[in-house]
Order: sequence, then structure tokens, then C-alpha cells
Amino acid sequence: MTRLYTEDLSIGYGERLIVKRLNVEIPDKQITTIIGANGCGKSTFLKAITRIISHQDGSILLDGKHIAKEDTKVLARKMAILPQSPESASGLTVSELVSYGRFPYQKGFGRLTKRDFEVIDWALGVTGTQEFKYRPVDALSGGQRQRVWIAMALAQETDIIFLDEPTTYLDMAHQLEVLELLQRLNQEQERTIVMVLHDLNQAARFANYIIAMKDGKVVKSGSCEEVIHHDVLREVFQIDAEIGADPRTGKPMCITYNLLKGESTTHEKVTHPLPAAVTAGA
Repeated sequence: MTRLYTEDLSIGYGERLIVKRLNVEIPDKQITTIIGANGCGKSTFLKAITRIISHQDGSILLDGKHIAKEDTKVLARKMAILPQSPESASGLTVSELVSYGRFPYQKGFGRLTKRDFEVIDWALGVTGTQEFKYRPVDALSGGQRQRVWIAMALAQETDIIFLDEPTTYLDMAHQLEVLELLQRLNQEQERTIVMVLHDLNQAARFANYIIAMKDGKVVKSGSCEEVIHHDVLREVFQIDAEIGADPRTGKPMCITYNLLKGESTTHEKVTHPLPAAVTAGA
């Protein structure tokens, strides 16, 4: 089942097109990761599909309706977005920040209801941040802050959560902590998770479906085995990768790789003779 998809989607800034006639389906109740080199259009696509920026042409449809025409609060009850660099939460406690996720449900003067407080406590509990409830967000570690931002997204009670590079600036342990949390949300609550990731092995380990982009277009989309493949990585990243199986998960993983620069398409090294002065030992 596919609730969210695009038709001939084009996105740009001014006259410069970043994403060109993109046709993408986001599988429902699965984890989808989007990979690609810097500047390929990953974040731009994520911003457009969540209506942070407008698109120039084509359509983005959710439950058969164009998101461009949806009421903001109605849309915010269906999808939540955690951007790459969330706005500063300076001066806010954890509870106050998470309460912002209840905005789509507030009426009148925007006072929090008993139901709102229940959802906030639930989101803090699920993300393991209940103990930080009254602490300033600024006083938390990077991994703790990231979990709090995810708690805010959860407080929106949406079926779909988008995250733009949620592991950026986190150490290895905190990266796993965040990704395992998202995996639990998907498996236990059937949340649809869509995230941009740079680490190919993390993308393969935690995703059910991967979209590989280059120059604003989809090069390959499908299962981890279909996308984390020598030929796909060669085209998307210009690397010659050795792919093996993760001994713990069985998922494909990039064991090592070389840049293709200076190599032919048949893997034969292109040799460049050293200058005479060097070869002479000068």
C-alpha cells in the first residue's frame, strides 16, 4: 500500500532545477532511507514532500489528495518532520519543547488539555527522555537532544515521520541509539519512517526500502539488496565498492571502496608516469 507518492515532481530555486520530474512511492509502514552524494537533491526532496518549500511542477499526493491544497493543521496531523538542523530550543525545558508537537490539535487560546499532557508524557517515555522532562534542552547531550526532538515529532501523533540526517554530529553509540529507536517505532507502532542518511551501512541495516538519488533523479529504488549494489554505488557515488553481508543482520554492507577517479570503467588502473625529476630521485 502506498499513501504518499509523487508524480513528475520538479523542485528548484529560482530558475535552477534541483529535482527533475521525480516519480517516487513511499512504502507505507516501512522504513525508507534516501541516499546520494551531497547536492543530489535529497534534502530538497524531503523539504518539498513535507511542504517546507514549494515545488515548481508535478504533484505530491497523500491519501489521494494534493498536499499543496491541504489545511496546515490537517497535514500536520498526518506527517511530522525533523529537519537536519532544528531551530534553537534555547530557554525551553524538554517538556515545553515536546509540547510544541501538540500544536495541530490546539484550539482557541492554545492551552494544553489533559489529553495533550498524556501524549507528551507518552512521547517522553517512548524516547527514554522522561527523566529530562524539567531540564533545559540546552543542558542535554547531543544524543539526548536528538531523542527529545524525536519526542516532539511523536507528540504530533502522525503516521509518517520524516528525518533529515538524524545522526549528524552524533557519535557512534548515539547514532545507534537514535536509529534503534526509530526502528522500534516502525516495528511496534507501524510508523512510516522516511530519513536521509549518509552512512550506507546504516541505511542498509535499518531500512526496508532505499531510494538512491543522483543529480535530482532516482537512479535506483528498491530493497537493500537491490540498491546497496556495486553497480548502483558506482553510478551514484563514483566509487568501486566491495559489498558483503553483515554477519549480524545478513543485510548488504559496503566493506571497502576506492574512488573511481583515475580508473577506467573496466577497473583497469590508469597509470600516470612520475615527472622525470621524481623518477631520478631529485
